[in-house]
Amino acid sequence: MWTSTVKWFNNDRYENLGIVLMGRHREFDVDKALDAALCVFWRKGYEGASYADLTEAAGVERPALYSAFGNKEALFRLALQRYYERYLDYIPVALKLPTSREVVAHIFSNAIDLNTRYPEHTGCLGINGVLAGSDEAEPVRQALIEARAAGGELLRERFEKAKAEGDLPETADPQVLSSFVLVILHGMAVQAKAGFGREALNAVAEQALSTWPSGRADAR
Repeated sequence: MWTSTVKWFNNDRYENLGIVLMGRHREFDVDKALDAALCVFWRKGYEGASYADLTEAAGVERPALYSAFGNKEALFRLALQRYYERYLDYIPVALKLPTSREVVAHIFSNAIDLNTRYPEHTGCLGINGVLAGSDEAEPVRQALIEARAAGGELLRERFEKAKAEGDLPETADPQVLSSFVLVILHGMAVQAKAGFGREALNAVAEQALSTWPSGRADAR
């Protein structure tokens, strides 16, 4: 899994929180409450999601939510971990595809599907969350930045491999290509949140793929 390859959130305060929650709280379904919180954060971002929003969606009172999850930051971290595990499982599949272009095409296609699949929460939870700007939200924002950097490093390594195999030309810069892919992905997520549909985003992906460098023909 993508999340087992990258330690997205390794703060000791939260490492085993999910296990503890399931054992301690039986007055409501913690798993369903976490799913509900995920959807709220996805729709409104970290700062935009109020405790009133979260408690209403989870169907529990604020003290119960505090008791189960500790605080808003801990709840967001758990929701984001679930998001990565449940919705980004296409990324490790993509990294195993035979050519770098296929890797990128698979990621773009699945990201567009995810960004537009649910009308009530479009875009990307990680991108929506990183737009937070207050001091209170800074730990979450930094964690998201580090997570994306780790994902970019996996892409860079995959493109290094492609270059060594001749799938990418000698002039290709794997770091630049990794950044290029991330910029396109982040831009599409923001545009999806702003109302862009699947057709428009597919056109962006096709344009980006049309510029993808190719190596030796016999490397394929």
